[in-house]
Amino acid sequence: MLRWIRQQLGFDPPHQSETRTVYIANRFPEHDHYVPQKFADNRIISSKYTVWNFVPKNLFEQFRRIANFYFLIIFLVQLMIDTPTSPITSGLPLFFVITVTAIKQGYEDWLRHKADNEVNGAPVYVVRSGSLVQTKSKNIRVGDIVRVAKDETFPADLVLLSSDREGGTCHITTASLDGETNLKTHFAVPETAVAQSVSRLEALVAIIECQQPEADLYRFVGRITVTQQEEEIVRPLGAENLLLRGARLKNTKEIFGVAVYTGMEAKMALNYKCKSQKRSAVEKSMNTFLLIYLGILLFEAVLSTILKYAWQAESKWDEPWYNQKTEQDRNSSKILRFISDFLAFLVLYNFIIPISLYVTVEMQKFLGSFFIGWDIDLYHEETDQKAQVNTSDLNEELGQVEYVFTDKTGTLTENEMQFRECSINGIKYHEINGKLVPEGTTDDYPDGYLPRLSGEEELFLKAVSLCHTVQISYDQTDGLEDSFRHANGISSQMEYYASSPDEKALVEATKRIGVTFAGSNGENMEIKTFGRSEKYKLLHVLEFDANRRRMSVILQTPSGEKVLFTKGAESSILPFIRSGEIEKTRVHVDEFALKGLRTLVVACRHFTPEEYQEVDRRLQEARTALQQREERLAEVFSFIEKDLELLGATGVEDKLQEKVQETIESLRLAGIKVWVLTGDKHETAVSVSLSCGHFHRTMNILELVQQKSDNECAEQLRRLARRIKDDHVIQHGLVVDGASLSLALREHEKLFMDICRNCPAVLCCRMAPLQKAKVVRLIKTSPEKPITLAIGDGANDVSMIQEAHVGIGIMGKEGRQAVRNSDYAIARFRFLSKLLLVHGHFYYIRIANLVQYFFYKNVCFITPQFLYQFVCLFSQQTLYDSVYLTLYNISFTSLPILVYSLFEQLVHPHVLQSKPALYRDISKNSLLSFKSFLYWTLLGFSHALVFFFGSYLLMGEDTSLMGNGKMFGNWTFGTLVFTVMVITVTLKLALETHFWTWMNHFVTWGSIAFYFIFSLFYGGIIWPFLHAQDMYFVFVQLLSSGSAWFAIIIIVIICLFPDVIKKVLYRHVQPTSTQKAQLTETYKGINCLDAMCCFSDGETACAPVGRIMERMMGRCNPSRLRRLWSDPDPFNSNDRSILTLSPMEATSC
Repeated sequence: MLRWIRQQLGFDPPHQSETRTVYIANRFPEHDHYVPQKFADNRIISSKYTVWNFVPKNLFEQFRRIANFYFLIIFLVQLMIDTPTSPITSGLPLFFVITVTAIKQGYEDWLRHKADNEVNGAPVYVVRSGSLVQTKSKNIRVGDIVRVAKDETFPADLVLLSSDREGGTCHITTASLDGETNLKTHFAVPETAVAQSVSRLEALVAIIECQQPEADLYRFVGRITVTQQEEEIVRPLGAENLLLRGARLKNTKEIFGVAVYTGMEAKMALNYKCKSQKRSAVEKSMNTFLLIYLGILLFEAVLSTILKYAWQAESKWDEPWYNQKTEQDRNSSKILRFISDFLAFLVLYNFIIPISLYVTVEMQKFLGSFFIGWDIDLYHEETDQKAQVNTSDLNEELGQVEYVFTDKTGTLTENEMQFRECSINGIKYHEINGKLVPEGTTDDYPDGYLPRLSGEEELFLKAVSLCHTVQISYDQTDGLEDSFRHANGISSQMEYYASSPDEKALVEATKRIGVTFAGSNGENMEIKTFGRSEKYKLLHVLEFDANRRRMSVILQTPSGEKVLFTKGAESSILPFIRSGEIEKTRVHVDEFALKGLRTLVVACRHFTPEEYQEVDRRLQEARTALQQREERLAEVFSFIEKDLELLGATGVEDKLQEKVQETIESLRLAGIKVWVLTGDKHETAVSVSLSCGHFHRTMNILELVQQKSDNECAEQLRRLARRIKDDHVIQHGLVVDGASLSLALREHEKLFMDICRNCPAVLCCRMAPLQKAKVVRLIKTSPEKPITLAIGDGANDVSMIQEAHVGIGIMGKEGRQAVRNSDYAIARFRFLSKLLLVHGHFYYIRIANLVQYFFYKNVCFITPQFLYQFVCLFSQQTLYDSVYLTLYNISFTSLPILVYSLFEQLVHPHVLQSKPALYRDISKNSLLSFKSFLYWTLLGFSHALVFFFGSYLLMGEDTSLMGNGKMFGNWTFGTLVFTVMVITVTLKLALETHFWTWMNHFVTWGSIAFYFIFSLFYGGIIWPFLHAQDMYFVFVQLLSSGSAWFAIIIIVIICLFPDVIKKVLYRHVQPTSTQKAQLTETYKGINCLDAMCCFSDGETACAPVGRIMERMMGRCNPSRLRRLWSDPDPFNSNDRSILTLSPMEATSC
């Protein structure tokens, strides 16, 4: 019961030991002292809440927000003390915000529950009591033997026991886990592989000991102990024995496996990515502004409280004849009265903090994120992939990027490899028409003639065709025998699948040349050399890892000899070479790299029987170790991969993606610095950087490579700094390798950063994944605090994607780990241009203006309340009715700003893409600078002063404004101020709107109309549930006065006319690049007021004003109008500013 309660509340009991023991078929020991371990059930829980914890957990999360918690305190104060406004004024907006957010989050969680129930209720077959039993997926327990058929997904993490194949192998695809579509081969240990029936499995006595669950998909450490005829046989278990939940069985009729990790302990579940906790610059600015407004609120409350007591120092105001104090009031503590009055004023002014800001921003981000997925320009037709948004919290951050860190392979390039040339025994070869031809000769062989290969050439090609993990797929065929049968003839259905595109390209190249890889069954590999079949026994595979940067296989040749084939980066192979043409091969590798080819070096080692026995023993010991298995294997691999014989090297081309050069140039014009971080060697990386435009041909390339010591690195850094200072006229590009970077960051970080700041392009090569993240963090935490973006396509890019402010995954061929861990995902690098320059630009201006406008309209709202206290002797009388206080932010002014923040466009998207420099106008959070914040705040105060004193001048001297001679009261005065305010703040937003849609028109004019209709309805009926009818007939009386209508119109004009003048003058005297760019949209059908925005080169500030006067006097000369920037593309105008009059031809101005 306690465990069930803990699970419902979201707590999982911690594991008590470092390993777990799994008894196959749950055949537990019979002795009494055995205590079974407790494991998670097989339910997948991706939901955040349960029925039991939704309310407390959701409320706790929402009240962690400053604004929500603040309004909760205000609401509680209103309940506890006598305040001038009803608790409903704070409680209802708070309830609305909390409810809307809870409904949204609850609905999203309900969808997750629904998806979970479908997965957990899926039918599966398990072996129980000697037969196959169908049950639900959620009922699988650790130790159950599960049967999975072809094309089904694995319901839990299973250790493979047997399959219908003779060797106990099976093929799977992990596309849903890491995006890799290649077939992977998994193996059962020989002792269980023979148990291919339910009865034999039921009789199996075995125990699995393995590590506790961890998220790494590619790591599994364990061992299986099988008891046969009272003899215990121990076999190692690794990742090749584990079938992961979510993977799919292919090319195999059925398998049996034992569940070792279930439910939320499965590796797939442990890789579930929580919502990004990154915070945007706009959100940080918003919180800063909230604190400033909180300071203004406290100042107003304290000042009002002090002035009240100063005013009441005179006895005639302290206790006037019409408001006598009770005996209790006279005897109450002055300190308590002061605190009570302070809290009352705090409640009165509390609406200066906009409670609905958070929910509006959240809705804007959530709804606005759909535009990225809907953008047809971000859709890649070839792969049928559209852009996806993994978190909408960072939309506006796309408009603030200053540094882009990009991977090379698969991001800038296609990751489609094509074999180009190779070096064998110091001789360079090209592939011409499927034949291997030495450099300098031509393909003059007759058709059908197959040239004989030398011994060195044949050994090299055999090494390439055998040293890999490639799988073969045939249509409607299963098993190695079928593979071999197809390979003996010519089969068009044969297709290679590889986890690495390099391996696939090399195996396909050897097939074209004449050495064909025909298939593998886990124990044997077959190749056909010009029709001659050879079978090799696969003894061991030394898997690739990022530290060694090489992979190897140990084979037994048809003659019985034991041989090691290895391939890897030249820096990880050449130091261990004992014989061969080392220098010539090194020269060829450098030549390949200069051409931009990816290089691999191939070598071999022949073992004596005694050497192989030692190798086999060490490998067996390391692979059966439960503790420090990786370290022991690395040590054994180093022992094996030495004294190598050099065979040659390969050069594979990875072509650039489409429009990479144009995209990098656009980013550079937008003021964004591009850094390329790659694991490739120096020469290859520089070649690709030059070809993709990252480095210009005229750029001075500075190098910080192959540094061996701190002193050497420091001296080189000082030399580079001097060169930059001496040659400050030309642009510089910096190349740094991983080893030198580590030295530079150890002692000379400041000098290194100074050099980097002066280089518009930086290339980091030979980088490990963690070094990539370290570079991003270095720039991210520099004194300037720039906004960083990282983009990559592989698992090695995940660390830098998570480290950067914005992480973007490329849906490439290296799996989906980058996409799963990113904030946004796109199919091609070229889409980054529109994502930043258009979507980033739009998102930023929309949310920046949304935040500023929210604070502005709330200053307009509450400042008259503060000024009113000077008129009513600080009696805490409210200016507005409680219903108006409640609905101002919820109904009257909420929709126009929401629609504005979804659709606003200052200029056409095509203009933003064709003029990347416009991105600089919004850089460094310019629209939310303190200057901009101060302008909007002062504008709010000034408008509030006009609202209050304009209405006061009309009504303040007890003037009769009604036809029957009666005067307006205080509620009418407050309603007049409120009416003017609603109209003004709505029209102010209309002035800021440049892109008008039918929705903008509907909500802008509809909000004003709704206010009038609601006020007439609210004030025209006596509501029985209201204890006071203060507003009865007030609005009708107000509108019945012509003077009130006149005052409303005059006050609105007085408020907004200076804004209009300011906008017109600024657009002519100090136009921004964005305002100039708007001209590219208004060339045809120029409107009179649009024409005011046309500029001529070399004019003084007074010249445009003169043209304005000419046009106003009817002397508009369209021939004098010309655009500042010429653009061949005609763009339709989307600028429908409220300042623009009805469209007319320029000749009619």
